[in-house]
Amino acid sequence: MKILDRYLARAVVGGTFATLAVLLPLLGFFLLADELDKVGEKGYVFADAVAFVALSIPSYAYQIFPIATLIGALIGLGSLASRSELVAMRAAGVSISRIVLAALKAGVLLAVIAFLVGEGVAPVAQQKALQLRSEAESGQVTLSTPYGFWARDRRAYINIRKILPGAYLGDVFIYEFDGQHRLRAATHAKDARYVEKHWVLDDISRSKISRDGVEVSRIPSANWDSLLDPGLLDVVLVDPQALPVWGLYRYIRFMAENNQDPGPYAVAFWGKVVQPLLILAMTFLSIPILFGSARTQGMGVRVFLGIMVGIGFYLVSRAFASFALVYGLSAMVAAITPPLLFLGIAFWVMRRVG
Repeated sequence: MKILDRYLARAVVGGTFATLAVLLPLLGFFLLADELDKVGEKGYVFADAVAFVALSIPSYAYQIFPIATLIGALIGLGSLASRSELVAMRAAGVSISRIVLAALKAGVLLAVIAFLVGEGVAPVAQQKALQLRSEAESGQVTLSTPYGFWARDRRAYINIRKILPGAYLGDVFIYEFDGQHRLRAATHAKDARYVEKHWVLDDISRSKISRDGVEVSRIPSANWDSLLDPGLLDVVLVDPQALPVWGLYRYIRFMAENNQDPGPYAVAFWGKVVQPLLILAMTFLSIPILFGSARTQGMGVRVFLGIMVGIGFYLVSRAFASFALVYGLSAMVAAITPPLLFLGIAFWVMRRVG
């Protein structure tokens, strides 16, 4: 039985990677076509667009992994069915539940791979992609570190410890240097807001350094003329889907402490938590689709059914996510309901074909 399990699992995994090998280049092509509209703006060139697309691919791979698993399982197991191998297995006494178990073992492996991509590779690559594009378009050098966001503004270096949506900053440090690279002033502002195309600093502490010593002054509020573009903050405030689970959790707590609505981040957090279970659900869902269409001859029908189910699941998931954001539905309920709904349908179809 172990040999049979490995054989079935290999078919599911192979079909999934074959599906990704087809879908990802197509996604990359469309993404590059969209990026070409930005080529020529300031310093953004074609090579930057290609690099941006290449770095974005892991994030897209993670997002489409469940649907790719469903289509891949249909392709892999469907190829066995077209060669009557599944019929031979059934005739030899192998039950449908045994086939389901073998497929789910492959689903566990695929869930682990998706987790590693989504939590390790995709966030770093997407962050780098956004940083590359922002620097090319603005001409400013930026760096995101565990100690905040760093940017260079002419002869000044800026360190921002907290960033919230809406161009709102907290704990801003500005270090100004002279022509001989000597520190001449250090400024700390508790808050910063972008108002009418310029920055406003609040609760400012400024230390001016000269040969005579250090002169410290405090200012309630002042305008800050800086080249720092709020668009550069997208390097830190990336799409919630591109953040790892632990990063989303920390960001949700951070926004709650600052009286900000963490809705989109909470939906993304629970979506990532449910993602491994979703891959297993899609693997299970492929079995009733496969046996339910056993009378149809041809892989195309099964793949078409898988694509339709995948599109249906995507639309239902997006609808529940919108309900969570607009009507205050629990993010956890919004994330877990669509997989349970499709699993219920799969069990119903399984009973009919079993």
